[in-house]
Amino acid sequence: MSDAELAALMRRIRLVVFDFDGVFTDNTVLVAEDGTESVRCWRGDGLGLRQLEALGLSTLVLSTEENPVVTARCRKLKIRCIQGVPDKRVALDALLAELGLVPSQAAYVGNDINDAGALEAVALPIVVHDAHPAVLPLARFRTTLPGGYGAVREVCDRFVAAYAQEAHP
Repeated sequence: MSDAELAALMRRIRLVVFDFDGVFTDNTVLVAEDGTESVRCWRGDGLGLRQLEALGLSTLVLSTEENPVVTARCRKLKIRCIQGVPDKRVALDALLAELGLVPSQAAYVGNDINDAGALEAVALPIVVHDAHPAVLPLARFRTTLPGGYGAVREVCDRFVAAYAQEAHP
């Protein structure tokens, strides 16, 4: 897909849904003796998400796992989060219906095989650079940065650039 085609597609998107582990994080989990978990995230993601909001786009995290660290990070980022989702495509379909949107208005950012259904369901499937090889063919865009190292911000910046192209063709 050419940059111009990608930009045109991005301008039609109204909802950007993100997986959490491996997208916001580098897919590493640190487990303390008491069982509490910690993850590593990229601080610049928050500013990127604010830019998407400024463009009028809705954002959401959709996670298979239920984990307090996901809740805490999403609260800090002020982004809605749905956790404990066994089938992301089913959850995505329900979310689109709730928001009155259709798949052609949605993007999904994922990294692993449990994201495949959601990636297949949207107009703009995006994977992070270090995504599992099984989902690479599903993507229309692959970030240059790996998950947890600015991939979310890269996606946000690409949307901002796409809207800037529209304003200054």
